[in-house]
Amino acid sequence: MFDLSQTPWARWTPNAIAADASARGYTRLTGPSGDTVILMDSGPVPLDPFCNMAAHLAQHGFCAPQILHRQDPFAILTDLGQTDLAQALDVGVDAQTIYAAAVDTLVRLRDTPAPDLDKLTPDVAGDMVRITAEHYAASANADQISDAVRAHMAQFASVADRLALRDYHVENLIWRGTNDIGLLDFQDAFVAPDGYDLASLLRDVRRPVLDSIVIDMTARYCAASGIDPVTFAPQLACLGAQRNLRILGVFARLIRQDGKQKYATLMPRVWENLMADLGHPALSELRAVVLENLPPPDQAGFA
Repeated sequence: MFDLSQTPWARWTPNAIAADASARGYTRLTGPSGDTVILMDSGPVPLDPFCNMAAHLAQHGFCAPQILHRQDPFAILTDLGQTDLAQALDVGVDAQTIYAAAVDTLVRLRDTPAPDLDKLTPDVAGDMVRITAEHYAASANADQISDAVRAHMAQFASVADRLALRDYHVENLIWRGTNDIGLLDFQDAFVAPDGYDLASLLRDVRRPVLDSIVIDMTARYCAASGIDPVTFAPQLACLGAQRNLRILGVFARLIRQDGKQKYATLMPRVWENLMADLGHPALSELRAVVLENLPPPDQAGFA
């Protein structure tokens, strides 16, 4: 455990923050005057990707945590706030307002230069979904699923040229007002085709997003970015399908290998999101491959 005794936060009161699917852990430290900071334990995951991306985002005017102290694998971070967008939604902040602020941040992010990061090429996208055949359905043909994803990415989302934070959803965004969204959980950022983070936001596996919100926010993103919504639609659907196919495998591994049964309750929504994107006519061949290989969660033992 990180020894706070020789730091300015030695006598601050710790309160654990609920963990996510990763190996990282977070504790909020509260000082005598009520000031707070975040103690992050990155576990076996290197700290450099998080720290480097935090600095990059701050350099370009985004609200990301400042690294106050670092002693690997621990870091003390500025606290961006205690209300994420999911909690703001739960206490009645208007959903249109919340999602519009998140989308407007994405519009700014899409024009932000990316540092040297891995790229979500069609080949990488295909390889990333092999985990689903391994952990979700033992009878699935990994090569067939991977090849189908690779082919559809090559056709509809072949150009990886935008910075994507990768886990951009309402539980990872801090509500600070409409013009100041706090950004978290960006250590796995990569360079992806335009719309990857929008798909992450609107095809949220942890909470339902109304169809009206999906339609309105996609239109808002396209209008602000100067994108043709007709040509963008199959690209966004393809990115969403690839992402949720992988999440099926990741959650299945968490359930079966790590005993984290809480993820079983999320499986039906992952499947629902996947089917929604595979419902786009341009993805009919990918849909056929998926349905040939993967049963819905209730038949796979996850619901």
